[in-house]
Parts: sequence; structure tokens; C-alpha cells
Amino acid sequence: MKTTTRVVVIGGGVVGASVLYHLTKLGWSDVMLLERSELTSGSTWHAAGGFHTLNGDTNMAALQGYTINLYKELEEITGMSCGLHHVGGLTLADNQDRFDMLLAERAKHRFMGLETEIFSPDDIKKFAPIINTDGIIGALYDPLDGHLDPSGTTHAYAKAARLGGADIVTHTKVIETNQRPDGTWDVVTDKGTIHTEHVVNAGGLWAREVGEMAGVYLPLHPMEHQYIVTDDIADIYERETEHPHVMDPAGESYLRQEGRGLCIGFYEQPCRPWAVDGTPWDFGHELLPDDFDKIEDSIAFAYKRFPVLETAGVKSVIHGPFTFAPDGNPLVGPIPGLRGYWSACGVMAGFSQGGGVGLMLAQWMVQGECERDTAAMDVARYGRWITPGYTLPKVVENYQTRFSVSYPNEELPAARPLRTTPMYDVFDKMGAVWGQQYGLEVPNYFAAPDEPRLETPSFRRSNAFEATAREVKAVREAVGINEVQNFGKYNVQGSGARAWLDRIMAGRIPKPGRLSLTPMLSPKGRIIGDFTVSCLSETHFQITGSYGAQAYHMRWFMAHEPEGDVTLDNVSDRRTGFQIAGPRARDLLQAVARQDISDMRFMDVRQVTIGLSTAIVQRVSYTGDLGYEIYVDAMEQRALWQTLWDAGQPLGLKPFGMRAMMSLRLDKFFGSWGREFSPDYTPAETGLDRFISWKKTTDFIGRAAAEAERNAPPERTLVAFEVDAIDTDVNAYEPVWIGGKVQGFCTSGGYSHHLGKSIALALVPRAMVSEDMKAEIEILGKMCKSRLLTAPLFDANGDRMRG
Repeated sequence: MKTTTRVVVIGGGVVGASVLYHLTKLGWSDVMLLERSELTSGSTWHAAGGFHTLNGDTNMAALQGYTINLYKELEEITGMSCGLHHVGGLTLADNQDRFDMLLAERAKHRFMGLETEIFSPDDIKKFAPIINTDGIIGALYDPLDGHLDPSGTTHAYAKAARLGGADIVTHTKVIETNQRPDGTWDVVTDKGTIHTEHVVNAGGLWAREVGEMAGVYLPLHPMEHQYIVTDDIADIYERETEHPHVMDPAGESYLRQEGRGLCIGFYEQPCRPWAVDGTPWDFGHELLPDDFDKIEDSIAFAYKRFPVLETAGVKSVIHGPFTFAPDGNPLVGPIPGLRGYWSACGVMAGFSQGGGVGLMLAQWMVQGECERDTAAMDVARYGRWITPGYTLPKVVENYQTRFSVSYPNEELPAARPLRTTPMYDVFDKMGAVWGQQYGLEVPNYFAAPDEPRLETPSFRRSNAFEATAREVKAVREAVGINEVQNFGKYNVQGSGARAWLDRIMAGRIPKPGRLSLTPMLSPKGRIIGDFTVSCLSETHFQITGSYGAQAYHMRWFMAHEPEGDVTLDNVSDRRTGFQIAGPRARDLLQAVARQDISDMRFMDVRQVTIGLSTAIVQRVSYTGDLGYEIYVDAMEQRALWQTLWDAGQPLGLKPFGMRAMMSLRLDKFFGSWGREFSPDYTPAETGLDRFISWKKTTDFIGRAAAEAERNAPPERTLVAFEVDAIDTDVNAYEPVWIGGKVQGFCTSGGYSHHLGKSIALALVPRAMVSEDMKAEIEILGKMCKSRLLTAPLFDANGDRMRG
């Protein structure tokens, strides 16, 4: 066994083997995989082996498509069979909400190049006669759905990796992972120590334990999962073609052909976590005892949906554990704050996602960034606040809702509330309907006393519509107040602070007393952050960005650690406050400020005594209105609230939540992090290039790529549309039809309550944009006429915002 290598991958399941192969594919041959038993030990060997492209996140769906298409390539490279069965698959819908979800997914697939179709009940009956279509509205058909041989596929990955120069060492248990002072690692095994630059935790069922060796907590939990293989069924073995896959969300089941019979698995409600206190090291190719009691109701439902099952005998029962993250997506990428340590675990759907996970992680390691936004699976989407006590109920919830309808406005209740601000009880008494971001409770809107304290999940306009309209009206006609806790906030101080910010930010770094908006770019010119930079003094800056991207952004900051006299401090939960916005906002601020603020210009920042506190006040607002952000120590937030609330009553001050905020920003076509601004896009595509400082001499990160796009503009550009929508609005990824063809897609949208219009932001071909441009946006299967908007319909000249 080698004692030195560039990468050690820990874990020989399908994910570890995929990572190893992709590292060699991208040119790193000095790589090694360690497996304590045989390849496929753990979850891989007993997996049902199904694969599909359906996923609510478009990037995850694209990576699943990549994974499925990779299998033929593996067979060609290795000469081994993956046991592929491309039989196609149906996802059934038995109510309108489920059908709406399938229509929304089909629309996304149009611009992704996935050839899915909507089937009627008659189509379903012809395609899969064993299905009882009573109560079925329709289905989504995906020709890429199928299944494979888990063991053969894993060994094909392994052989392809070996052909690329990789070493695979089995029956070698990792005991410790110790980091040296220079950042490299000693991986201690029962057969010796290996020195390596990178460690990849692909430990699967043991990923938690492997992480603990490095002092890392990975939010994962195994769940018991059971599927059944039947005896021979004549309706199956007498078919001329193999039976397609069927997912029946109402019955919490998936079904496929297995030999001359059927395989059916369940995501039952009375589910059971496994190995709560840790996965035993001696567990491997064992199965759990059969447990028909917990799937009794699911089996009864399956008999009604697939009547042939009722008379079929049971050939075998597979009952084993799989790991899940709290949201069901993988945990992939560099661990924040730990150099050279990478996660590739929590991949519950290994044969749908394993190839894409391996590709993304290999690109990250070899090239420094991925070809697409990995936010949905980035391990940094969870911060240090997450605990085993939070993970367990969220994993159970995710398992139970695996086949539930996924709504764009849904707020799942498990493990909440966890993180709250000092304003939680005040807002709760005022009727707050809560959402959560990065574990933090955030008011979505405020319900009136006679309104429900819960937003109804829906693909259409929800019961939050009227409350949101009231809050928008308060902001636009008087003054509204909203918490600024859900901004990420960072202190940058020292004599080298300006130089460091100049290097990592593409925009202008402001002079004292001023602030600026700036994108932060990757070396390839992709957007990895959009920030407000406030200069409090020549050596003291505050930068603010997305609250939910804290770990992601801190990881980037530390990877480009400042040199010299610079300190960086994440103060997101120690500095908080409020924003006030609307035509009476200046009146309110002046009423509570000890100093004269009437001369504060748009984009000014200064320290002001407000009530009992010394606050950082900056004149800027995401609402697009006259507004101010007011920051104080979190311990003083309640006192600041009382000061603002009391002074604001004569001015009509009302609280507003995130639903109103998202409506207000549409009035000005303001983009949003994770929607318009993400690593999938560039500044020149989204309009953020107007905030790049081309005049500064600093060679900021991503400058060369940004300048190349400046000289040769990208093919697509971000535009705004007014949409003829009736009861539902754009959410994201709806296709844009121009001239009878899908030419673009929506990044976000919604209803502008102030304008009384449905608005969409979309990326379309630059060459097609003209003042009289017309398009159709497909929303839930309906073609909605849309007109290009060339200027914001509210305060187009910025008179109110800047005046």
C-alpha cells in the first residue's frame, strides 16, 4: 500500500467510486480509495438500483441526467456491464396539486432538453396496464427512467478509475484522520498511515463517524428502508417489453420489474430511524429484520393501485439503511474552515446522483469551481448551528415527505423554531406567519386577527395574498419596518482591509461615509456573491450579503485569506436591527435620531444615535423606495424596536415580511441571490456588470473573464416581462416561448401588489430583445402572453429612492 498520495477517498460505495473515477478523468491519477470491507459494502449493495431525472432543483435534475447518460460511457471504457434497463417511467398524479407539480416539472424540462411528456389516464393504461387508474388525473413520463445492477455499476466505476491510474485498497479500515500544521493529512489505517493533500469523506453509512475523526459534524442520519420482490407474475413475464418504472406518490411507493416479477418499495409514514447513536463498524452486508407492520398501510394501498400484487407471492424482502440529509439532498464540497477536507456523502439516490456528485466534486478539487451552481447539495448550506437534535427530526420529516407534493411556498414544521431573534415573541403576537432561512425564523407576512396563522401551500396565489397586499400598501404609501437579521454581516478591519476588499470584490470599494453594491466573482467570472460594502472609516468596513450563504461566503473569504493587517469577523448574529422604507421613512428616522439626518444622500452610511443606541445607518433599501437600514448590537434590538415603533405610529408604521419584500423588489426588477444571482450566471448576463469597477487597477478575482464578456457580450441577457396571469405567477424556471420555440427561462417572478401586475424576470437570447418583443411563458401547462418591460413601472427614474 502506498504511503503518500494526492487524494484519499474514504468509502467504496458507488459515490466513492464515482469520485475516484472523475478525479482520474480530470487528470489526477495519484489518487487512492480506501474501503474497510469490499466495494459496495454499506447501502450500495442492497439498493434497488433505480434511476430517474425528476428533481425539484434543476441543477440536481441536470446532474441526474448526466449520471444516467454516463453509464453507457462506463460500459464502453471498461467493457463491463452496468446492467442497464432503460424502460422509461411514470410518476402518477391523483389530485390537482400533484398534477400541477408535474406540469411545472415538465415545463422546466423543456429548456433543460429533457424529453418528458404528460400522459393522460388512457395513455397510462396503454403503457402500463397493471395500473388501476381510478382517481388518476395524469402522469409525467420520462424515457430516461430505469434501473441497473448496483454491484456491476460500482465495479465499473472502480475499473474505470484504475484504468486512469487510481489505487483501490479494500479490507483497510480508517482509524484516524489527523491534519498536519501545513494543512495536509495523515490518514491512519489498520495497515499503516497514508500522507495526503486531500481527504474525501464518502463514508456513506459511516460518514458521520469518519467526519468525527476530523472534528466535523455532518448532518446525516440513516433511515430503515424496505422493498419487496415478488414471485413470478404472468402479467409481467408475458409482456413483450419490460414493464416501466412507476412512482405512485399517493401510495408512497415506487415499482419496477424484477426478473419475472415486480419490485416495490415504500416511503412509509411510520418510518424508523436507524443507528441513532452511531453506525456499528461491524455492519456491512447484513440486512435488517423484515418489518411488515410499518408498511402495512402502504401495501394495502399498493394492492388497490396495482391489483396484480394482491395475488403475488413474496420472493424476498430487502430491508436496509440509507443515509439522508435534513433536506434529502447530498452533502458535497469542501468543509468550511477545514483545508483539504471534502464531503461526498448523504447521497441517498446514489444511482441517480452518484455520477453528478462525482463530477462536481472532482471539478471543485481539480479546477477550483464547478460548471454549475451546487447550492442544493453544497455542504455549506448548513452552518455550525446544526445539531444532531435538529438533524434527526428533519431527516424523518424528509423521509415521510419524499413523495409529497413540493410547493414553492411550503414551510415544513419539523425541528422549529430553533433559531430566533429577540423580536420573535413580539412579531408572533403581531400575527407573524413564520418562514425559516438557514435555521432562522423569519416573518413571511403578518396575518390579521381573523386570518389563519398558516400559509396554505399552493402552486397558485395563496391565502397570504391579501396580507401581502396590505404590507406593500403600507410601505408604498407610508412607512414599513422589517428586520435585517436575515442579512449576512461581516466586519472587515485593518490597514489592509481596503486592498483585500478590492481584490475579492469586482466593484468599487467606497470612500468613508459611503457604500457601494458589488458582485463577487469566481476566477471564471461566475457570480458567487452580491454584496453591499459600507465604509465606516478608512480601516473599517461592513459588508452585507445573503444570510443563508454565510458558510459558503466565509469559506470563500478564508480560501482567499487576507494578508497583512486585516481581520474578518462574521457578525451576522451579533449585529441586527431593522430597515424602514416608504415615503415617511425619513420623517421616522429624523424623529428618533439625535443628529440631523436630512442631508443623508442615497448610498450614505454613518453612525447615528437612535434612542438608547449608537447605530450604523445606511440609506439604501431593497424595496426600491426611500429607505434606511439601521444596525445595532443584537442585545439592543428590542430597545431600538420600541423607539422606532412608538415614533412610527403617527406616521402609519406597519411591519412587513419577506412575501412583501419579494413583491416590492419586483417593482424595480431587483435581482435576488439564488435566483438571478448565482454561480450559474455572469454579471454581463444579469446586469450586475454595471456595478463592476472597470477603472480600478486591481486585478480582482474574475477580472479577465469579466472583461472578456465585456468585449464579447454573452448570448443571453436578463429581462423583465409583464405576464397575463390569472391565479398563478412565475416562480422559477418556467420556459419562455418566442416565435413558437423555447428560447429562455424565468429566474424568478411573482405578483407586484403595488402595480397590480404579474411580473417575471427571465434570461432570453440577447439578439431577440427589442422594445416590441412579445413572448409566452408556460405556467402550469398554460401559455401566458408576456410583454417586455424596458423600464421599472415604479419610480423609474429613482426620484423617490434617491431624492
